Amino acid sequence: MVSGSTKDMTVGSPMKLILGFSIPLLFGFLFQQFYSVVDTIIVGQFLGVKALAGVGATGSVNFMIVGFCIGVCNGFAIPVAHRFGAKDYSGMRQIVANGAWLTAFFSLAMTAVVTLLCRNILILMKTPEDIFAYSYSYILIIFIGLPATFLYNMLSGIIRSMGDSKTPLVFLIISSLLNIGLDLLCIRVLQMGVKGAAVATVASQLISGLLCLLYMIKKFEILHITKEEWAMNPDHMKQLCSMGVPMGLQYSITAIGSVILQTAVNSLGSLVVASVTAASKVSMFFCCPFEAMGSTMATYGGQNVGAKKLARVGEGLKACLFLGVLYSLLAFVVLYFFGADLTALFVDSAESEMLANARQFLTINSAFYVPLALVNIIRFLIQGMGFSTFAILAGVFEMVARALTGLVLVPHFGFTGACFASPLAWVFADAFLIPAYLHVRKKLEGILGN
Repeated sequence: MVSGSTKDMTVGSPMKLILGFSIPLLFGFLFQQFYSVVDTIIVGQFLGVKALAGVGATGSVNFMIVGFCIGVCNGFAIPVAHRFGAKDYSGMRQIVANGAWLTAFFSLAMTAVVTLLCRNILILMKTPEDIFAYSYSYILIIFIGLPATFLYNMLSGIIRSMGDSKTPLVFLIISSLLNIGLDLLCIRVLQMGVKGAAVATVASQLISGLLCLLYMIKKFEILHITKEEWAMNPDHMKQLCSMGVPMGLQYSITAIGSVILQTAVNSLGSLVVASVTAASKVSMFFCCPFEAMGSTMATYGGQNVGAKKLARVGEGLKACLFLGVLYSLLAFVVLYFFGADLTALFVDSAESEMLANARQFLTINSAFYVPLALVNIIRFLIQGMGFSTFAILAGVFEMVARALTGLVLVPHFGFTGACFASPLAWVFADAFLIPAYLHVRKKLEGILGN
């Protein structure tokens, strides 16, 4: 019996399905940003620019580690979507069970390693001395909370793979509101400083994960795993790792370039670090629709490949690309005229130089949102179709672009050079992903015969 709010994306209008699935995802990503954005607003307004820069200086290493967690969990969800699309529910439960075993292993191993190396990583990144203590206090707690990150992303990925994008949104709204309260309590009342912001983020993520788990147990009979299905299966684990590890590495490899770039930005001083931090928070909000489109296409592609309906994959790609280009143009107009005003939410309006820097950063980045739309839509579609190894190669292209920016553009052009890091990364990735999609499609046509 299929229960819960599952959605079969192998039948019906692709545009209608993509819109219906991506809108709840969009709100979910927006509320995820509240985890970091509320931290940033409260830290910037109540603890000052130094504390804000300290939190911001951890952004790239945070992305490298947490991004690997998210990528692995998203990859683990792809075989679930394939089994769901093929109506192989027992096989799907076995995949879920083996994914749970692997998630427990990854979460414990990674937490142990990164907490031990945390201080050394910040030193290698040349984190400015005047903000080092803030950076270390914040990121150490985030790393200790990695099991909570794994828990939520694994469970929400499974729920989405069966076509339910609304339930994770509900839990994120609840935990985001809690996060705001915990931020204020830990920073304003308990005087925990940046540690309080990190504690609030981890606690909120943990609650989201536990809510997903309770919901799945009570509402999804299709996921009631038997004792036999809980057995460890080397073939299933190999399949899960072949999907999850490349997707995780794609995030981490991309982040290596970001670490090199962050090191270069750190060398420009804490004011520039704070400028990039504040502008990046605004940019993350405006990039949420691209993330929603990407996650939608991963599920859409996974289910339709599982159902051997390759023609529908192309129809869905065209519909999603139309939405991506349309939103990109709208976002550029908004950020061009109101970017500085939005950045003022994170810092005192008297910080005129920082606001000017942030406006420049947002204008340059948003001018390249169409290439960003292509990166997210095509990359996640390819992954959903079962070719997640290509994610590593796309990540290499992004890494090279950001590394070149950090090693060449920033030393020569300063802050302006840093503004072009992400646009160059998106263009480099597209140069690989577009022909990669054509190759994948041709290969699947030979396998599926449609």
